[in-house]
Amino acid sequence: MKIGVLALQGAFREHILKLQALGVDAREIRLPTQLDDLDALIIPGGESTTMGKLAVAFGLLEPLRAFTRERPTWGTCAGLILLADRAVKQKQGGQPLIGGLDITVDRNYFGRQVDSFEVDLDVPALAETARPEDPDGPFHAIFIRAPAVVETGPDVQVIARLPEDGPIVAVRQGHLLGAAFHPELSDDLRFHRYFASMAAG
Repeated sequence: MKIGVLALQGAFREHILKLQALGVDAREIRLPTQLDDLDALIIPGGESTTMGKLAVAFGLLEPLRAFTRERPTWGTCAGLILLADRAVKQKQGGQPLIGGLDITVDRNYFGRQVDSFEVDLDVPALAETARPEDPDGPFHAIFIRAPAVVETGPDVQVIARLPEDGPIVAVRQGHLLGAAFHPELSDDLRFHRYFASMAAG
């Protein structure tokens, strides 16, 4: 199984290391032709506007849209924004979106960098693929200038939200997965294992 990580900008190296820890053949993706033999793709956190503009500059936007229509794709933080069909507070002529997830995101829902935080999330879906060596209980999530999902379409499954009925921070729609936080910065491999299972079909 080959899983690519979009490596235009952001935390792609950390995702590569997590996939390698699971024994997955992980590839850095920068060109359209590198998408051809992948089973799945991760779009990492970073700066979503910069990533979107670089995707246009590298001729990747339409190939990424074609890929995400058919093959498992996971967007984390900025990657979640790029996978969303809609973004609020989007300026006219603003960043391009890849789309695919029938959600609306608020790009800076939690505020600026100084408002970053960490929290334990209840994510029952992770139990589906957990191994005995994995941690039990909540997933410790790291939010850095994070978005949130403010609206979902009828086919979107909410898989995590902040405690006490807080905002939606992780979703799945068929072969597409989105998380508003940075699982690659955690020592916990459960989210990457869950996505690898999606990629394996």
